Amino acid sequence: MRLEKQNLTKEYLTRLNASPFFIVVDYKGLKVGHMTELRKRLTKAGAEVHVVKNSIFRIAAKEAGVADLNGTLIGQLAVVTGKKDISTAAKVVKTFNAEFDRLKVKFGYLNSQRLADKDILSLADLPSIEVLRGRLLGVLNAPATKLVRLLNTPASQMARVLQARVDKGA
Repeated sequence: MRLEKQNLTKEYLTRLNASPFFIVVDYKGLKVGHMTELRKRLTKAGAEVHVVKNSIFRIAAKEAGVADLNGTLIGQLAVVTGKKDISTAAKVVKTFNAEFDRLKVKFGYLNSQRLADKDILSLADLPSIEVLRGRLLGVLNAPATKLVRLLNTPASQMARVLQARVDKGA
């Protein structure tokens, strides 16, 4: 393999190893301006997209421990990777496709598990990890709040009765 291709393979491998997920998309028919807009949106979401050479990406994916991708890397492909959660990146891709109808999700991987295009689009419908954490905290906090309110009720009722008695006597 030529030195240029070896360097590209190492670059792809580094990206794959640094990210817990990747999403392969077909960008056929997407103009440069649209690709720039996609890059900006993904950057805000903590992800990035890179156009890949299929044969070199296949080698890098194999070195990264991803299952054999023969036959699945066909067409003009780009790979979305990121350091945050996959649902945010998938949401950007889904929204972008709804607006421009040029980006097709092919497949992806999350922690070495293959995801079909339907799986990735359903992940896009999930709330972000921050929202899910907030909901979980709310669920965990609700019983404690009810308990404190329940324990305070008799004391506050007694205080109101005493205050009414003082007000009436005065």
